[in-house]
Amino acid sequence: MALYTRFSFRLAAKTQATCPRLVVGPLSHARRCKSSLSKAVPDGTSDVQLKRSYLYVPAASDRMLEKSLTNKSDMIIYDLEDSVPPSKEDKAAARHRLVSFIRDLPHPSGVGVRVNSVGTDAFDKDIGQVLELGQTIRTILMPKIHSAADLDIVSEQIHRSRDQRPSGSLEHNLNIIASIESAKGLWNVGEIAGWQSKHGPVLGGRVNALLFAAEDFCADTSIIRTSSRQELLYARSRIVNAAKAFGLQAIDMVCVNYKDLDYLKKECEDGRRLGFNGKQAIHPTQVDIIHETYVPTEKEIERAANILRQMLQAHVSKKGAVGIDLEGGGKEMVDAPMLKQAANTIAMAKSAGLYIPNIA
Repeated sequence: MALYTRFSFRLAAKTQATCPRLVVGPLSHARRCKSSLSKAVPDGTSDVQLKRSYLYVPAASDRMLEKSLTNKSDMIIYDLEDSVPPSKEDKAAARHRLVSFIRDLPHPSGVGVRVNSVGTDAFDKDIGQVLELGQTIRTILMPKIHSAADLDIVSEQIHRSRDQRPSGSLEHNLNIIASIESAKGLWNVGEIAGWQSKHGPVLGGRVNALLFAAEDFCADTSIIRTSSRQELLYARSRIVNAAKAFGLQAIDMVCVNYKDLDYLKKECEDGRRLGFNGKQAIHPTQVDIIHETYVPTEKEIERAANILRQMLQAHVSKKGAVGIDLEGGGKEMVDAPMLKQAANTIAMAKSAGLYIPNIA
């Protein structure tokens, strides 16, 4: 599929006559027309920031820390939790190694840290040392979130650490990813998704994404994970629904078989169909497949462009819906909800730098 960095939509001349405020031509921004369609059609840029891949990098390994600098993952999650041996000495060594490593990066971006969970000896120390890095770290992944009360504890620790720093030095946006790893966490996923800190929106005052930790969840619920993924359909769907209800990103489970890229592809396709925005990775070889899958396909883009094109003509003719020919015969009724889906598809494709047909 051809790749481009900027896109525009050239509209038919008769459309410009009907909606004169809608500029026609290459690389132009679509000005707003009074019609409802113009509000749905994306302009020449996209606000969608793709975060498809979340690659874990063990903070206990100097070699893996160095290798992470060349990785193409949308997000690098430096791990202080499961990939580090449990002793206090090992946890402390990994923490100091990571802080030193990140401090030496010239302009780190797209990086986060998975700290140890609430109630562990390492939790408060992890939070304190991560916050020492100031605005370098904008994302904290919180494992084992079972309820909104756990997030209250996280927020309190963040603000205690803030109070120990120079005034105003930590007043920046901090994204919180809440990891759902237990039956209790899934039961409370709605309150977790909608949680807000009593300290306000600054410094991790709300959750930005929900993440599904399948292996921990299976261990807690006695579910036996299979290649069909059928036994996890309920949990994954519920997490996606809670995330979308509160405007959050939904991050799918790790594919533990990192050698079988064909199976990874199927698992990615399955996750995207369920509504997940991205997927965790445990090996760099998984990143490209995740990136390729968590964007619209060429057929999806063509279909979305056709819907926008047909609806544009329908609205010019004062129609609210239109029938579109289907591949292999038949017609599909298209109205406002499908128009919204098409606009979302085009916006995501633009963010990924994918070729988009003209809507003309």
